[in-house]
Formats: sequence, structure tokens, C-alpha cells
Amino acid sequence: MKTKILKIDPIEPNKAAIGEAADIIKGGGLVVFPTESVYGIGADAFNAKACSDIFKVKGRPSDNPLIVTVASLDQAMEIGDIPGDYLDSIKRVWPCPLTFIVKNITDLPEEVTAGLDTVALRMPAHPVALELIRESGTPIAAPSANLSKKPTAVNAQQALRYFDGKVDCIIDSGPAFFGLESTIIDLRTFQLLRPGPFTIDELEKAFGKRPDPGDVARGSRQADVAIAPGTKYAHYAPDTKLFLYEGDVEDLSKSMRAIEIPQFAFIGSNESCQVMHMTGCQTMALGKRGRPYEIAKGLYDGLIALDSAKVGFGIIESFAEDGIGLAIMNRIRKASSNNTFRGLDGLLGMLQENGLYLDAHSVSRSE
Repeated sequence: MKTKILKIDPIEPNKAAIGEAADIIKGGGLVVFPTESVYGIGADAFNAKACSDIFKVKGRPSDNPLIVTVASLDQAMEIGDIPGDYLDSIKRVWPCPLTFIVKNITDLPEEVTAGLDTVALRMPAHPVALELIRESGTPIAAPSANLSKKPTAVNAQQALRYFDGKVDCIIDSGPAFFGLESTIIDLRTFQLLRPGPFTIDELEKAFGKRPDPGDVARGSRQADVAIAPGTKYAHYAPDTKLFLYEGDVEDLSKSMRAIEIPQFAFIGSNESCQVMHMTGCQTMALGKRGRPYEIAKGLYDGLIALDSAKVGFGIIESFAEDGIGLAIMNRIRKASSNNTFRGLDGLLGMLQENGLYLDAHSVSRSE
């Protein structure tokens, strides 16, 4: 299969190009397309074979349901039982990076719902995505554009590396705005299942309720059942082993300059990368520490760049969990498999456990 690349302006989409991509969806093909959060890989939500193909090209577990993207609230209400108490609020906030779990009331294929009686619905705030759904004449099932467990593509070039020759078309509309997948809320219980760009504060303002982020939403525990994407399985992880550091970066840099250690890379804020650069490691700067949306937008770029660095392991710093920081830390905890350390001894212990540094205390640079 030859993958076609369509360059489409994100603000004023070319109707003819959108129509070409829509014809692929209508014909049962797969199209990677942009949303305001990340890139998604889409198929006709009512075409069981096409949706099954999504699972095949992603290597996605069959019990991990797909998000269904729609172009209008009316279209969403034909698919899911949206509680009437929330309709006014949804009308105010959609389209946006916010996905709702509701009871399924239509004949969606089991491939979409993973056999559950619920469905995940989202209206993306991106002109290209909305026009593609409208022109296709059908809701589009669209999980994030990544191979299962790997960091999500936030631009067409990353998607092409994952899916060249595996999908029919990739729409290139430049980088996704937020760089993290949508927030997911279960409207039946108003439980936060996955944090994203639509923050807890914004949820409270829009709905008059404030969900408490549990361990699953924080990324420190996996759900027993995947009611929504991003809750049960390992996600967002680079191939290179990654460790999460919770501590002062100045202390870490000083400690690591005092010993001989395998080549590694550090992912963090611009300021922290400047400090860690003194250790001689490679650095992947995500943005300024005081600009969390900049950090969020750069996160997957940093995780993908880690694998290109060809180092023994990576270290990523932690961030405050307020606002979009909760979503950032959810992704980081999952990407690092919760391998967290707070001091040099903790890191050395984890390196030894993973066969990355067997003689932890043998040589110090000061010697």
C-alpha cells in the first residue's frame, strides 16, 4: 500500500483535498488526520472491517475501545445516551479536547466499543477534522496515531514514520496545538478517566462539578477494564528505558557529575536541561518551566527524540500537577512505567535492576 500525503491548510481546508480523504473513509480505508490535541488514525465508525484494520496497524489490544469523533451534538446524540442535565454544558464547550463516556444506543461494531455497553464521543476543535467527518457522512472512529504503547504522533512526519505503507492517507496540517490526547470524563459518574488539555478547573467551571483525579487518572495505576483509551495498558513509552526523577535537578546534576555512568539523555524544561547539560548527557528541552502548555506540546517530541539519541537510558523530570500538569504527569508516569527515583542511589538501584549499570559504585570522577 502506498500512503498518500495530503497537505491541507489547518484554518481554511481545501474542499477538494478533504473530499479525497473522505472518499477513502467511505471506501473503508484508513486516514490519519489532525485534531487540536494530537493526530488520530480514522475509519468509518460503522465499518467493522475498517475499524478492525485500525487495531491491526496499531497493534492495539482488542479490549481497548476506540473514541468516536463527531461533527455535531446531534450526531453524537444518535450514537450515545447523553444525560439531559449535561446538554447545555456540552453545547457551550464542544468542540474541544474533551471526550465523554456515555451509554451506547446504536449498532456500533464491537471493534469500536470493545464489547462494552458504552461509547466514547468527542467533537474535535479542528477545522480539518470537522470537515473530514462532515464530508465522510459518518462518525469517524479515531484513536491516537501511534503504534500501541508508543508516544503519539503530534505531526504528520511522526505519523508517517509509524504508518507509511500501512494507511491509505495522511493529512498534513502542521503540528497539533496541544500535543496531548483529549480529556476523558465518564458522564454516568462524572469520573475523570484520563486528564488532558481540558483541565479539572475548566470541567468545574463548565459543569459545576469537580472530579477528583484517582490513581488511574494520575497514571500511577492501570484500570482493570478499559472503559476508555489510555486507562488500562502501558502507553506513550519510548523503546529506550525511561526513569522519572522527583527531586531537585541541581542536586541530580551535581551527583551525576561525580560518578562514571553510562551515556544517558535528560528530558525536561529548558532551565533543567541547561543544568543537566553540565553532566555531558544529551538533553531534550520541552519548553520553559513556567509555560506548562509549552511543556505539554513538546512532551511527545521529547519522548520520540529519546529513541533517536541511541543512549542507554533516559531521565525525565516531574512537573507540578495543577492545570494541564496533571495530564503531563499522567503521560510521564505511563511512559516511565512508574519507575520513579528521588536520589542517585535510587537511580543506580533501578539501573542495576534493569541490567544497565552493574557496577554502580566502582568509579567516581573525583578519583
